[in-house]
Amino acid sequence: MDRIHLWVLLVLGLILLVFSLRKPPIKDVILVFLLKAYFSTFFGVIVVEKHLLDYPVRFLGQYFDTSILFEYFLYPIMCVYFYRTSYHSSFFGIVGQCALYTDALTFVEVLYEKYTNLITYHTWTWMHSFVTIFLLSFFVRMLMKWINRWEEMVRQRS
Repeated sequence: MDRIHLWVLLVLGLILLVFSLRKPPIKDVILVFLLKAYFSTFFGVIVVEKHLLDYPVRFLGQYFDTSILFEYFLYPIMCVYFYRTSYHSSFFGIVGQCALYTDALTFVEVLYEKYTNLITYHTWTWMHSFVTIFLLSFFVRMLMKWINRWEEMVRQRS
């Protein structure tokens, strides 16, 4: 049953990815996706190697100890949607939306931890997930804000 959940999440992620690529600027979407995948992979490896949590059932489990479906695919896609919906938001709007997206992801993670073998907490808790997802999402969002401002400054000088 857990493998079915993984396949459903993969299909859902593919559908969401297709829809996320429909609106410009595609450059921003790709950059957000890749930045999020990079940073979440870095932290995900540390968390798994320290045995704070485990992914008993996962894609390509013989090659990866972490959940590559979440770290390389689903979480970055979620952050693309967060970036898009908060693009014109104020600072507090960005913080609020970040909290809402983080709430949703943490809630789903807790359900999967409780009712499946997709994730097992050892010393990790839902609060750790909430804080790390929030901070990482907010960091990438602010980094993109800075990159876009810098790019605009360079354009104005040309």
